[in-house]
Amino acid sequence: MEQRIGYDSEQITRKEGAAAEMTVKYDGKNDMVEQSKVDAMRNFAEKHDPSVKDVDNLTLRRFLRARDHDVEKGSTMLLKYLAWKRSFIPNGRISIHEIQNEIAQNKQFMQGFDKQGRPITVIFGCKHFQNKKGVDELKRFAVFALEKLCSRMPTGQEKFVVIADLKGWGYSNCDVRGMLGSLSILQDCYPERLGKLYIVHVPYVFMKVWKMVYPFIDNNTKKKIVFVENKQLKATLLEDIEESQLPQTYGGRLPLIPIQES
Repeated sequence: MEQRIGYDSEQITRKEGAAAEMTVKYDGKNDMVEQSKVDAMRNFAEKHDPSVKDVDNLTLRRFLRARDHDVEKGSTMLLKYLAWKRSFIPNGRISIHEIQNEIAQNKQFMQGFDKQGRPITVIFGCKHFQNKKGVDELKRFAVFALEKLCSRMPTGQEKFVVIADLKGWGYSNCDVRGMLGSLSILQDCYPERLGKLYIVHVPYVFMKVWKMVYPFIDNNTKKKIVFVENKQLKATLLEDIEESQLPQTYGGRLPLIPIQES
């Protein structure tokens, strides 16, 4: 497995970490305590990367929550992300020209919104094939898709919904390195963005691959994953998605729109 996104966390000393960490624990209810932790995180992280001053509070809060409101760990995660962004997306965006092979597979689509106003995307696993040149283009495609989803979020919404459809998936579609690379970007660079992941039409052979990937999924992400039984597919999706916003392929009314055309 390739190394995860890196940052020289040794720059952050134990002494600094102890000073930055707040003694009051966040109980999930007191917004003032959380904001105090966000402020502490900003002050702490800015010492190591002045560009933190341009990061908004909502972003800081997502990284803080991803590390269970631990200021030091949240700061380290944020600093890794900023270093990765400068290296991996030097122009600030991924252009379609950089992901031509992934786009040609026509495997990801944009849909409507669920009942909470979260944008929905549909991914067809049987249309994905491993790039023999490596996983970099797939990673760029993942960033392209994630940025598209985030740009569609209405004011006040920070999460999106994914429907991963594995109908027809086989070993020719298996790409463990690609899955781990995309997972790393989701968890390390877009924390607290995933609202729910529905995995549908799951073939038996996929579960062997899932056992290899599952240990690399963090606990916060695991809570958002739902395997849907075929017989309960439409009923399960309708619990969170109105029929008017549900893809036609699942009995709804919306046609599939390729992500590059959305």
